[in-house]
Amino acid sequence: MQITVETVVNAPVARVWEAWTNPADIVEWNFASPDWHCPSAHVDLRVGGVYCARMEAKDGSFGFDFGATSAALEPQTFLQYDIGDGRKVDVRFEPAPDGVRVVESFDAEDVNAAEMQRTGWQAILDNFRKHVEKRA
Repeated sequence: MQITVETVVNAPVARVWEAWTNPADIVEWNFASPDWHCPSAHVDLRVGGVYCARMEAKDGSFGFDFGATSAALEPQTFLQYDIGDGRKVDVRFEPAPDGVRVVESFDAEDVNAAEMQRTGWQAILDNFRKHVEKRA
């Protein structure tokens, strides 16, 4: 099953792309709730390049590395990556009347309910939008 989340970011596409792919930006928005954070991120932005973001509960009770490999990319338009467990993610950056529509589609995993996954990924995407709009 594939899940899709999306948002519209009121900013130029160059800034949206930069915030999506720049480790200094990623650590500012890549978490689903205020009790989590992303203390580090690494991006090798090329086909075959590796992405890794460290996700941790702020109280230190849990953490994990979210790793992926870029499978395809067209700067400021499209990014596809394969998560370490074999699932695929597509991210599209589309012109919208109020800025850029970011549409993220991903293969669901089989541990958590689909709605829980959708809610978590949407929360991260909402953080992304707020981060970009604050600095646009």
